[in-house]
Amino acid sequence: MMNPIWLLRMSKWARNPPSAARVKLVFGVIALAALIWGIEWMGWWPDWATAERIPRKL
Repeated sequence: MMNPIWLLRMSKWARNPPSAARVKLVFGVIALAALIWGIEWMGWWPDWATAERIPRKL
């Protein structure tokens, strides 16, 4: 079952939808993240841009 807060949020969006610029911004950020993920997945991401894990000392 859906939370009533989500129903209120959906009705707010239906009455006042986001602007076209905001939608383009969100899709642009998603595309950029997918591009970075794809570059890293293919192995083209440079080593200097990769963070190394520091082992925890217990």
